[in-house]
Amino acid sequence: MTILLLGKNGQVGQGLQQTLTPIGSVTALARADFDLERPEMITARLEALRPDFIVNAAAYTQVDLAEANVEAAFAVNHLAVEALANYARDHDALLVHYSTDYVFDGKKQTAYLESDETHPLNVYGQSKRAGEIAVERSGCRYLLFRTSWVVSAEGTNFAKTMLRFAAERSSLRIVADQFGAPTSVELIADVTAQAIAAHRQGKFASGTYHLTSGGRTSWHGLARHVVGKAIELGFQSQVKVEDIVPISTEEYPRPAARPRNSSLNTDTLSSSLGLSMPDWTVHVDRVLDQLKEREWKL
Repeated sequence: MTILLLGKNGQVGQGLQQTLTPIGSVTALARADFDLERPEMITARLEALRPDFIVNAAAYTQVDLAEANVEAAFAVNHLAVEALANYARDHDALLVHYSTDYVFDGKKQTAYLESDETHPLNVYGQSKRAGEIAVERSGCRYLLFRTSWVVSAEGTNFAKTMLRFAAERSSLRIVADQFGAPTSVELIADVTAQAIAAHRQGKFASGTYHLTSGGRTSWHGLARHVVGKAIELGFQSQVKVEDIVPISTEEYPRPAARPRNSSLNTDTLSSSLGLSMPDWTVHVDRVLDQLKEREWKL
């Protein structure tokens, strides 16, 4: 069985390379090898590679830049995904694709279900939702995972940014009225591998699933947790936990609007795979432990 992994150098792609290898023969490609900004080239590349499974961890993820780069965002997050889905349909391949909490507007008071109506607030969310629709309408076999607030020891993410800021600044002002579940690449990659294996055995149906850690926090809460744990581990920090000041979304304007509530209900995924999602603190702490073990430099 051959697996084509796209986006191998991204956070999720790096984690998937480890968990997918025991399942089959993995061909992992980066943007230079498989440019999703050129959707017209995708079908020919897929015909040459002939994968049994396509795992698409590539995406246009620059949320604020997408507001001014609409065409690029939709090329990668919509048109390229549509081409992948159409190939999967025509060749009975399985498409595994990742989406985002940003397909919702954040106005719901409780965690979002897979069946809830989407209403993205920004171009990034709109392009990701267009990709979801393309997959759903293609008729292919697919596993579509919506996740949120991704953290890992690799790449650039909020947790690592907080470590750097804490070492450089005497205080931090962090948004406290946006809520979600920080989710580690390790969890995403492990669950993906389990889902693929279960799907092959006919025990996990095609469809859209929410894949996040358990619990929820705000960006301010995450920053406090990261800095507190970092101090325990001996990371350099000029900031004390009490120096992290909560602010409102309005006090930190961004080009792209963000949903206030990014909580995703994971009951469908948990029950389908027999899993209990760990609290978000578990894997955030593991990321910080990994960075300390590697003697990561700020």
